[in-house]
Amino acid sequence: MQTNFTPSQLADPHVAESEAILRKCVHCGFCTATCPTYVTLGNELDSPRGRIYLIKDMLENGRAADAEVTTHIDRCLSCLACTTTCPSGVDYMHLIDHARAHIENTYKRPLMDRLIRNVLAAVLPYPGRFRLALQLARLGRPLKAAFRRVPSLKPFAAMLDLAPRSIPTPSPFAKPGRHTAQAEQRGRVAILTGCAQPVLDPGINEATIRLLTRLGVEVVAPQGEVCCGSLVHHMGREEQALAAARANVDVWMREIEAGGLDAIIITASGCGTTIKDYGHMLRLDPAYADKAARVSALAKDITEYLASLDLPSHMPRGITVAYHSACSMQHGQKITMAPKLLLKTAGFTVRDPAEGHLCCGSAGTYNIMQPEISAELKARKVRNLEATKADVIATGNIGCITQIATGTGIPILHTVELLDWAYGGDMPAKLKGLEPAAALM
Repeated sequence: MQTNFTPSQLADPHVAESEAILRKCVHCGFCTATCPTYVTLGNELDSPRGRIYLIKDMLENGRAADAEVTTHIDRCLSCLACTTTCPSGVDYMHLIDHARAHIENTYKRPLMDRLIRNVLAAVLPYPGRFRLALQLARLGRPLKAAFRRVPSLKPFAAMLDLAPRSIPTPSPFAKPGRHTAQAEQRGRVAILTGCAQPVLDPGINEATIRLLTRLGVEVVAPQGEVCCGSLVHHMGREEQALAAARANVDVWMREIEAGGLDAIIITASGCGTTIKDYGHMLRLDPAYADKAARVSALAKDITEYLASLDLPSHMPRGITVAYHSACSMQHGQKITMAPKLLLKTAGFTVRDPAEGHLCCGSAGTYNIMQPEISAELKARKVRNLEATKADVIATGNIGCITQIATGTGIPILHTVELLDWAYGGDMPAKLKGLEPAAALM
């Protein structure tokens, strides 16, 4: 793609990076075939190619964002299916990140939109506040129908739809601490506790820590860890995202210097994609660039790390698993085979749903901010998962688990919960209803 940025514009390193990304695009349109919003809406401006044109025009002409550009950028899920498809290697992720930051800095959103975004940014990254919000959701449920009738209030209805009826009790595994290896020690890792996940489903980190310690890996949950910054990063609130990244880099560098780390384990793939990008996010900060790159290099999805441990094979277990590959896993981190191979090695029969490349519609807060598009994507994903006739659905991201669980009766678990069970842990509570023959281990 030909660009016409001025030398003064290119003096801005963010503009220079975006210009280099834009120049790689050859207008081929391969991205449209795998873009969930284009497949759903059929609008060229809701495809990666269309958004690239909008971003180029906005940045090249030094224009503030307007309502039209913001609408189409907001509809992007950041699923990154386009980057998997693109034959030219267009770095769409960092281009859309720059566009969102530009929108945040130059466009004044409508009042209700600003309010909802401020609420999400002030609540979701903080486990205590998030737990309180979920407890208060029961008071708001009677208002759901009224919220749904007012377009600007539909996100509140979506929040209430997603809020669980019961909230698990806080887990001691969510507290900072050290979990010693239960076998001959062969590794030492830190675990990202997370923010929404330990509130919605503390069993995921519990299973991770139990499994790793049984396998001889010491697990540290460091003091001072904060949200990975993903949520505000995708809202274009770069300073908040970078502050979170710096705080976590400091925390993990202390652990690296104190006892060394083989990996930083992440059990939510959405967080993993962001943490693996810390080196890029902080590349212009001389005090953090090198440290952030070191942290990013150590970041590993739990399945990525387990695949390096050479786990023993088990005989078939009579349970069929539909594996849903979260977008942040398959497109963001390019981890596609490890989770399925681990499940097969553990004795599960694994099935791939049709259209596995398409997003389920969760995408961080997308299912709140864009509920109609999200609902269409969820229905499509659920149909494909249910068509596998599987006993269980497995995935590696809490957002996908929450989203898909509202559309199907098939139990959905994190991949590590099944692996923990297969290698000596208790049966996950969600599977207690399976037929006895299917649940035999």
